[in-house]
Amino acid sequence: MAKGRKLKVAIIGSGNIGTDLMIKVVRNAQYLEMGAMVGVDSASDGLARAQHLGIPTTSEGIEGLLKLPVFSEIDVAFDATSAAAHKKHDEILRRHGVQVIDLTPAAIGPYVIPPINLEAVDACNINMVTCGGQATIPIVAAVSRVAKVYYAEIVASISSKSAGPGTRANIDEFTETTRLAIEKLGGAERGKAIIVLNPAEPPLIMRDTVFVLSAPADQAKVEASIEAMVKLVQGYVPGYRLKQKVQFEAVPANAALNVPGIGPCHGLKTSVFLEVEGAAHYLPAYAGNLDIMTSAALACGERIARRRIEANTARNAA
Repeated sequence: MAKGRKLKVAIIGSGNIGTDLMIKVVRNAQYLEMGAMVGVDSASDGLARAQHLGIPTTSEGIEGLLKLPVFSEIDVAFDATSAAAHKKHDEILRRHGVQVIDLTPAAIGPYVIPPINLEAVDACNINMVTCGGQATIPIVAAVSRVAKVYYAEIVASISSKSAGPGTRANIDEFTETTRLAIEKLGGAERGKAIIVLNPAEPPLIMRDTVFVLSAPADQAKVEASIEAMVKLVQGYVPGYRLKQKVQFEAVPANAALNVPGIGPCHGLKTSVFLEVEGAAHYLPAYAGNLDIMTSAALACGERIARRRIEANTARNAA
């Protein structure tokens, strides 16, 4: 482990997400510093920018990372490649005792969404779910704090220009990983996730819709819980906001909705409309889907690094 006040990180994947994350680490990190940028395309803009910043790079993938002299100093690795590639990366990094933060939908480790469970998770591999999950599952969890949630459905609409090869290759994994996280972290009995790639020009900002069917509940308490959760997310994603006021609809017992796998349910339907504007560190502001992933990953990396640095300081002082 690094003895300084910051931990060195490697970012695997020099595409849009990896490059944006690199810039966030360089500009905003308090407990992390760049150790290496890893790609497979020697002509990628991410590797070129890293080289310009004086960061060690390799275009030979994970094998190239192992060869870099700085690898022995790497404490944390962010994987911004694909779900398929992550399985191999995880096996190698675990053997070397490197903490893994997975930005793919591989979901080898536990799901983490900062305002829901970051403080409670301690695992050698943590999964950042998906962009849609990071944006919407906090809302489901906010409703779950007030009432039992039977069903939650999220629709993530992003500009097709902000969906790179990795995102497009992982569409199936996106829907499945997000659905499972809606249930595990959001607290819904049943979940469903839909992603829409919008080809509109000029590109549209990321927008998300969350529909929740819960047991009857005090609407004011549900709305207050949602607004409190939005503020927590805004702590690391300033461009995250409610597009309009939370909407409610009572579902009476005589007009119950059929939830697959559960059966007829009645209570309170809550509809939430969100907008996510990116910080435009590397990507355009409309690419909020990528910004929320890198921002959430950085928040997790910073918390992990702070824990380790504080523990190391305490040991040295003992």
